[in-house]
Amino acid sequence: MTKGRMLRDILSGPGILVLPGVHDCISARLAERAGFSVAFTSGFGISGASLGRPDYGFLTATEMITSVSRITASVGIPVVADIDTGYGNALNVMNTVEEVVKAGAAGIILEDQVWPKKCGHFEGKKVIPMEEHAEKIRAAVLARGESGLVIIGRTDSRAPNGLGDAIRRGRAYYEAGADVVFIEAPESVEELKEIAAAFPGVPLFANMVEGGKTPILTARELGELGFKIAVFPLAALFSATKAIESCFAYLRKHGTTAGYGDMLSFKDFEEIIDVPKYRELEKRFGVPKG
Repeated sequence: MTKGRMLRDILSGPGILVLPGVHDCISARLAERAGFSVAFTSGFGISGASLGRPDYGFLTATEMITSVSRITASVGIPVVADIDTGYGNALNVMNTVEEVVKAGAAGIILEDQVWPKKCGHFEGKKVIPMEEHAEKIRAAVLARGESGLVIIGRTDSRAPNGLGDAIRRGRAYYEAGADVVFIEAPESVEELKEIAAAFPGVPLFANMVEGGKTPILTARELGELGFKIAVFPLAALFSATKAIESCFAYLRKHGTTAGYGDMLSFKDFEEIIDVPKYRELEKRFGVPKG
């Protein structure tokens, strides 16, 4: 069974699905170890972690797909990949989708921003014409073939054009073949309710960005409103950044990490990256000494 079909089976189950955002292989493995059944690659997180730059469209398609490929290979659970705008027109989208399927992704987010895009919770976003993005959705549906890839149609129209236009676009993208609708950055609980009411029976995606434009709700609250997927894309990145900053401040002050207790042991980290597994393989295939 493909990862896409695995994800479809999970989505067909009851309740809301919670996806942690991951930005590298370590965060993906930790998500799997924590018991999550699906993970989500954050474009914001990958840009920040790999380039040290904001989510302003600096990552190329090749860089993003390479990151996704490494992450999917590091875990056994399905991974939903943020592929921004698909990196061009409908033909470019087809190529991107084919490559993402080869990379092992179970689902994708495809957004309607003008390239270069911005984080959905930044100011100054612009969107392409609705029908142009609907065509990109149709192209993605064709390109996924028999993979079962779940396509999440995202609109960033709420900020520049208002919620009414965003809802209209969400409907158009669903009719074009998107499996899930994602209206980015609603600004109140009332707007979340309005979105849910506008899409009865349609799987909906909610993006919970700490400090962003959308109020942070629990998965249970979002499920009760009518959402099917709740993503917390940056919690891991923000937490890891704070932990590293704290560790480096301690090291700078004391000239040692002795006494700094808020870190994993060497042995615990070995478990996360499968050192015991590779030691066994080393024994199995190692060259005899002497």
